[in-house]
Amino acid sequence: MPAGRRFSAPLLAALGTGKTVRIKAGARHRFIGIWGVVVDGRLFVRSWSVKARSWYRTFLKDPRGFVQLRNRTIPVRAVRVRSARLKAAVDRAYLKKYATAWEVRFAKDLASPKSRATTIELRPAQGSLRPALSARSLSTLR
Repeated sequence: MPAGRRFSAPLLAALGTGKTVRIKAGARHRFIGIWGVVVDGRLFVRSWSVKARSWYRTFLKDPRGFVQLRNRTIPVRAVRVRSARLKAAVDRAYLKKYATAWEVRFAKDLASPKSRATTIELRPAQGSLRPALSARSLSTLR
């Protein structure tokens, strides 16, 4: 992936430390909070459900969407992950991040073969990172 198509380090830190990632798939869906993880400086999400009208199915039809972080809305492009090595790393990241007593059950489901098959990387859409966010401006987002 081109270096210019990655989220900034401060933005990734905010996305990685938060428990949920607010996403909007396509034009008709609303923003929802889902669990996401950062692996190797990249943002990944998985679907619990693969229903016909889910955010996951919407991204398969139209990869354009948005990530919302406080008052900032960032256009993204959803890219399906095919690498078994990367999916395994995402499994481990889910199990590490969501490890409280009530979270671990759901994290295990997100690391199951059914959910693993829905692994999507959310990348910034071309031209979506202007103006650049500084670490100082993101410190208020945590």
